[in-house]
Amino acid sequence: MSSVLVTGGSGFIGSHVVDRLAAGGAQVHAVDNLSGGDVENLAGALELGAQFHAADVTDEVAIARLTAAVRPEVVVHLAAHIDARRSVDEPAFDARVNVAGTAAILEAARRAGARRVVLASTAAVYGKPDRLPTPEPAMIRPLTPYGASKGAAESYLALYARLHGLSTLALRMANVYGPRQDPHGEAGVVAIFTGAAAEGRPVTVYGDGRQTRDYVHVDDVATAFVMATSSTATGALNIATGRETSVLELAAAIGLDVLHGPSRAGEIARSCLDPTAAGCVLGWRPRTPVSVGLDRLRAAVAA
Repeated sequence: MSSVLVTGGSGFIGSHVVDRLAAGGAQVHAVDNLSGGDVENLAGALELGAQFHAADVTDEVAIARLTAAVRPEVVVHLAAHIDARRSVDEPAFDARVNVAGTAAILEAARRAGARRVVLASTAAVYGKPDRLPTPEPAMIRPLTPYGASKGAAESYLALYARLHGLSTLALRMANVYGPRQDPHGEAGVVAIFTGAAAEGRPVTVYGDGRQTRDYVHVDDVATAFVMATSSTATGALNIATGRETSVLELAAAIGLDVLHGPSRAGEIARSCLDPTAAGCVLGWRPRTPVSVGLDRLRAAVAA
């Protein structure tokens, strides 16, 4: 692969994808507006020849110019607004980043002659599913503007495949965790919990703590994205473990004292995705059990 452009490339997941691509010999161009990412995350990849570009995916002119100059073979689109709660308060902002930003990336990729675009999507597109683990044919019925914007972004991928013959794939990720995830801002619960453990303080669990999520390690997720760049698979694939872990189980595994707060309105009680199709189509399978991933993360935080 001659050239890959990775949006959101200095962020939590994006920097791991850049690392993996650079280590595999690709010429990687990481793009980020640094609103949530950190160039320090790319230190190793930059030493291997990756390049960093400061740009915002909502700036159509800047993205078009950069993509035309780089002429990537593949674009991996991870730049996004991911705060579901903020999306409820600011749906227009969420749509501007996740829908308009995706449209700008797709058009820039098409004009630059890219072969393929891979989108980071989310379990949130399913909303409250009828079946667990949830397979890809399940109905798309999001419960937040964030989930709706990612569903709309997926529809743009399908449109560009039909209209322009561009090869596109969306990876619907479960709850990703691992090193470089900031325990503040838009972080997931694992980062928040490990941050609390490092500071020796208890955590607040909303409701009874029996809510479940499907926690997939960032190393496995990065592997999925790399596999997707060289695949011809289209449509959408779940990237998950297919296993549920409750909030209380997570807190116990990290060794945290728990305080209980009131339940949050609209929170989904259970979420778990079926990764079978990704195994069949990409040959991808999760390799990191939650217990192992948490041990690695605790060690990284303590170091």
